Amino acid sequence: MASLADHIERYIESLIAEGEGVAEIQRALIAELFRCAPSQVTYVISSRFSPERGYIIESRRGGGGFIRLTKVSLDSENVRDVLNDVGSHLSQGESYAYLERLLEEGHLDERTYAVMRAALSRNSLTIGLPDRDLLRANIFKVMLNAYFSVEEKGE
Repeated sequence: MASLADHIERYIESLIAEGEGVAEIQRALIAELFRCAPSQVTYVISSRFSPERGYIIESRRGGGGFIRLTKVSLDSENVRDVLNDVGSHLSQGESYAYLERLLEEGHLDERTYAVMRAALSRNSLTIGLPDRDLLRANIFKVMLNAYFSVEEKGE
């Protein structure tokens, strides 16, 4: 059985699809619709519509406030922005979310996805934190740069 968070996520995804990649929502209205606390909506937005999953989140607070969610495709033009977002440290979960996004958008096939995921796994990076997340970020950036430079040459 799907959780409340799953239902809220699907609802927001449908709004984004209807808006051709953009949705402006009001947290209180969604909370009222699903009979939950606004903090539950905030949780769904922050955990399931993050930059590594391909979303830009903008918000305006106040009585007429809104949250704007924009779905952004990952391509060679905006890969630099993603690399900047990654920063110096990257958790296993964050790296997997980026890889899933690449897979969903058709940039990776299943085999390449599996190889990259294995390379970024805590089982492969057998050093302690925070050095492991630092190393993972560096490996991820190098793989992404190499991947998109090869993809551009192939087009």
